[in-house]
Amino acid sequence: MKLGSIAFRNIFRNIRRSLLSASAIGVAALSIVLLYSLLEGMKEDMQYNLQTYITGAVRIRNAEFSKNERLNPLHLTVEDPESLMKMLQEEEGVTGISPRISFPARIYKDEENFNALGMGVNFDTEIFYQDLGPEVIKEGRLPETGKNEALIGYKLAQKVGVGVGDKMTILSITAARGTNAITFVLTGLAAFPLGSLNETVFYAPLDRVQYFLRMPGQVQEILVKTDNNTDPVLVAASMKEKSGVSPDLEIMDWTAISTTYSMIEMASTMYDIFALFFFVLGCSVILNTTIMVIFERMKEIGTLAAMGMSGRNLVRLFFLESLFISMIGSFIGVSLGIIITQILHTTGINLGAAMEGVDFDISTVIYPKLSLKSTVFVFIYSVAVASFTSIFPSRKASRIEPVEALRAV
Repeated sequence: MKLGSIAFRNIFRNIRRSLLSASAIGVAALSIVLLYSLLEGMKEDMQYNLQTYITGAVRIRNAEFSKNERLNPLHLTVEDPESLMKMLQEEEGVTGISPRISFPARIYKDEENFNALGMGVNFDTEIFYQDLGPEVIKEGRLPETGKNEALIGYKLAQKVGVGVGDKMTILSITAARGTNAITFVLTGLAAFPLGSLNETVFYAPLDRVQYFLRMPGQVQEILVKTDNNTDPVLVAASMKEKSGVSPDLEIMDWTAISTTYSMIEMASTMYDIFALFFFVLGCSVILNTTIMVIFERMKEIGTLAAMGMSGRNLVRLFFLESLFISMIGSFIGVSLGIIITQILHTTGINLGAAMEGVDFDISTVIYPKLSLKSTVFVFIYSVAVASFTSIFPSRKASRIEPVEALRAV
């Protein structure tokens, strides 16, 4: 009888032992698949938040603005933004354009002042740039262009003590370095995916912010989004080469904005370290289980040796058994990992309580994402580790004299 057939039959000779081995391998594979899916979801979420709320895939600013950003130099603007946006619309792969003005402000309410960050956006185009649908607008509606209306993060609204329909007076410094105030009527409360925005930000129509800050027809920056098949680096390079684009503009893809892209790189490194710990843990579980099973079967090894089976065939027999069990265990573990990931990808994992007070560009709800490459790798890794770890103990056992092996039990 071939060794493969004997090894396969041996799996069913002791079902409890085989189930124990397969379940240890399956749990390790399941854990690593879930970990990779969670980390993939976190990386994608961080990239989305950075490109949506902070850098865009491509960012266009006045070249001097970034150097003096801490001073809030509102006079360093993007000139003729309408012409630039027309050029951007003709670029292949561009899916959204968001002209913006962000400014520090103080909200005056009942003789108290509250710090906030104002954001002037064109709501007519912003709805194509970021999600401002029912999942974000917790109550009320979006402000309308030309009206003194505002949308406010719901936690900031709670802190200030205002709600939909209330008036809110804003104080800030204009582009001419003077002080100005304006009163907005709140039309909606927002629950942004990024928790820190809910505590600090309010949105107002771009034209009213331009009027308030004395910036007629000007914007502070233009953020650009691209589809998944378009390299933002190429879009930024293309815009720089276009005639009519001012050399005074800073056009950067998001990977070149070191303070933001480095966060992704740092996060990726941290995630790889977490994954390494899981790999070591999973490897030790598989290794211990395999060694334990081999040494539990010393009597059987002695019997097979006494019947004339060579040491090489003994090693091959136990290797094939481990291979079959690890394939079954890994398949079940990886399959369960895929099913659980798909469920969590739909429902999400709410980290709201854990992220309370944490200033990090990760949403309060994370949606794990399955990585085909990582999943296939986990399956191969689990099978390989479980199979090859059987070689060492089985080789050692095969060298023991049959009499000694029979006495070992």
